[in-house]
Amino acid sequence: MAHIDTPIDGDMSNSGIGTNSAYGAIDLGTNNCRLLVAAPQDPSFRVLDSYSRIVRLGEGVAGNNRLSDAAMARTIEALRVCAARLKKSGVTRFRGVATDACRRADNADAFVTRIAEETGLTLDIISTEEEARLALDSCLPLVENTGGNMLLFDIGGGSTELLWVRTDSDGGPVLEDWTSLDLGVVGLAERHGKKVISERMFCDMVDEVSAALAPFAEVCDIARSATKGSVQLLGTSGTVTTVAGLHLGLPRYDRARVDGLRMNFDAIEDVIESLLAMSDSERAQTPCIGEGRGDVVLAGCAILQAIMNICPVGSLRAADRGLREGILLGMMRTDRVIA
Repeated sequence: MAHIDTPIDGDMSNSGIGTNSAYGAIDLGTNNCRLLVAAPQDPSFRVLDSYSRIVRLGEGVAGNNRLSDAAMARTIEALRVCAARLKKSGVTRFRGVATDACRRADNADAFVTRIAEETGLTLDIISTEEEARLALDSCLPLVENTGGNMLLFDIGGGSTELLWVRTDSDGGPVLEDWTSLDLGVVGLAERHGKKVISERMFCDMVDEVSAALAPFAEVCDIARSATKGSVQLLGTSGTVTTVAGLHLGLPRYDRARVDGLRMNFDAIEDVIESLLAMSDSERAQTPCIGEGRGDVVLAGCAILQAIMNICPVGSLRAADRGLREGILLGMMRTDRVIA
C-alpha cells in the first residue's frame, strides 16, 4: 500500500519558476491530444489555456501494433498547435506524456523522436501505474474521506484504469490495489462494429468488459463493500463527462457544471438507452458528443455499464480532470509554489 501524497515529478528544468509562472501539460492518448496551461494558485491552479483535438493515434494499433502514417500526421498537426500555444502562454515548466497507443506500438519510440524534431516537444511514454497515479492525484479534491473505500476509474481510448482506494478519515486516501485493463473505447468500438451498434452488440461489449473486470472485483471484494454502503464511485473520462453533459441537457459542454456532479445509475442508463436509439450521425450531432466521437461513445458507455454492474452503489460522481491536472499539480508541488 502507498499513501497518495507524493506527486509525480515533472522532468523539465525549473529555472525561473515562481508563483506567476505558467506551467504546461500534454496528455497524448489513444483518441485525443489534450493541452492544459495553468498558473499556481494555492492549493491548486488557475487555468490559462486549454486545447483538445481528436487525433485517433491508436486507430488500428490493436491489429498490427503500429502507429499508422495518417494517425501520426494528424497527431503532429495537433502537437504543433500545442507547441504554439505553449510558447504564446510563456510556459516555463512543461511535461508531456503519451499513454496506451504509444505503449503498444512498435514504432512509438521513433514517433516520439519525430515529435521532438518537428514540434520541439519532448514526450514521455508512461507506464500504466504512473497513468493511474496521475489520475488519482488529479481527483483527490473530490474524494470524501469517509473511512470506507472508493473505486476510481478512467476510461481511455486504449485502456481502462481502475483504482481501489481506502478513504481513511484521518490519514488521507491510501491506494490498496489497481489494475489496467487492455480495453478502451477505440479498440472496443473497432471490434464490435464501430458506427452501427445494436442493443445486442452493446450487451456483448458489456459482457466482454465484465469478464475482464471480474478478477479485480473479486480480489478487492468490491460488491460486498458496495452493498455495505461504504464505497464511493468516481469516474474520470470523456465517457463520464459526456454522459453527465447529456444528463444535464447542456446545449454545449460546461466543465463548471459537470466536474463533481453526482448522477444516479438510473439517470445514466436513461442516457445510454437514448444513445442506443440514435444513428451514428445523430450521436455526432448531439451537443457534448460532437464530430469524431459518435462511434466510440457507446463503447465507452459499455465499459461504464460494466463498472456500474460490479460496483452497485447506485450513483457515481463525475470528474472532469485527469492526467494533465495530475502532471501540473505534481510539478507545482515539486517547485513548492503550492502546498
